[in-house]
Amino acid sequence: MKNTALLEVHEALGAKIIPFAGYNMPVQYEGINAEHDTVRNGVGVFDVSHMGEFWVKGPKALDFVQWVTSNDASKLWDGKVQYSCFPNDKGGIVDDLLVYRFNKDTYLLVVNAANIDKDWEWCNRQNKMGALLYNASDEVSQLAVQGPLALKAMQKLTNTPILNMEYYTFQIVEFAGVKDIILSTTGYTGSGGCEIYFDNKHAVSIWNAVMEAGKEFGIKPIGLAARDTLRLEMGFCLYGNDIDDTTSPIEAGLGWITKFTDEKEFINKACILKHKQEGVTRRLVGFEMVDKGIPRHEYLIEDANGNTIGVVTSGTMGPAVKKAIGMGYVPPAYAKEGSEIYIRVRDKSLKARVVKFPFYKEL
Repeated sequence: MKNTALLEVHEALGAKIIPFAGYNMPVQYEGINAEHDTVRNGVGVFDVSHMGEFWVKGPKALDFVQWVTSNDASKLWDGKVQYSCFPNDKGGIVDDLLVYRFNKDTYLLVVNAANIDKDWEWCNRQNKMGALLYNASDEVSQLAVQGPLALKAMQKLTNTPILNMEYYTFQIVEFAGVKDIILSTTGYTGSGGCEIYFDNKHAVSIWNAVMEAGKEFGIKPIGLAARDTLRLEMGFCLYGNDIDDTTSPIEAGLGWITKFTDEKEFINKACILKHKQEGVTRRLVGFEMVDKGIPRHEYLIEDANGNTIGVVTSGTMGPAVKKAIGMGYVPPAYAKEGSEIYIRVRDKSLKARVVKFPFYKEL
């Protein structure tokens, strides 16, 4: 197991530490519901240093990013971030990721921790055009400072104006006395805020500065368990649960990050375009429980007659929406908003209703 540069800090704060994606990570501090509420209404900080970072550089950088990702990176400008995915050669998804454009010859790909080795091997295998790739994952720490008060708190640590940054943009700033920090208005919670990237050697000092700056706003450390409930309330996919090597971007509702323009070629474009044009046999939907019960990962989804029609990929009791909610794959006939489906919870078939994402709408 690997450790982030902040493991001892989490242990000193009394965090419950669990193995996650090859790292010892804090799953919770004071409790999921309290931490969830902190991010929805104030400001919380996550150590997400386990995430992976790949630099793509050189005159062939854009050609590589265009080929290996589904979204159209030619639309990026310096300081812009894009959500995308790596299509595989079977019509599925290698991983979902963020693409940062620094300039026309420099991009940063931020990938999921559990997939770092798989993604790195995949990227190298696909690099037929000779882009310069560098895996910086073991050198970079990352904090996600999330919540409606996050930017207000973090503005105290930099002279660069950040309060009015557009969503999914980034700047290189001096932050907490450290130069060349990447600060982006991205996150996985749906409550605003930023993500900050820096060298491991600065991790403890920046963590302490963030906590001090956020003190007047009630900042608290937040674990991975609340990160999961927050993203689920937004309907954000979790790789390994809601999307994987067998799920098409079209099935997963990620057609909006899959661009089929004549100018863009990407891995297995023809196969995924066929999914879009001819339709797919299942779709990822959100649902809320009508009957009392909490859906969980891998619970079966049934029709009114008890026939299995799909499977739950993610489920929880949403702390902010105060409802039992979930995501799962069902045939298109059951994917329409308002459709009734049933979740097999232990030995009971409990009614649920298909709803539109996000579950949490109070933004």
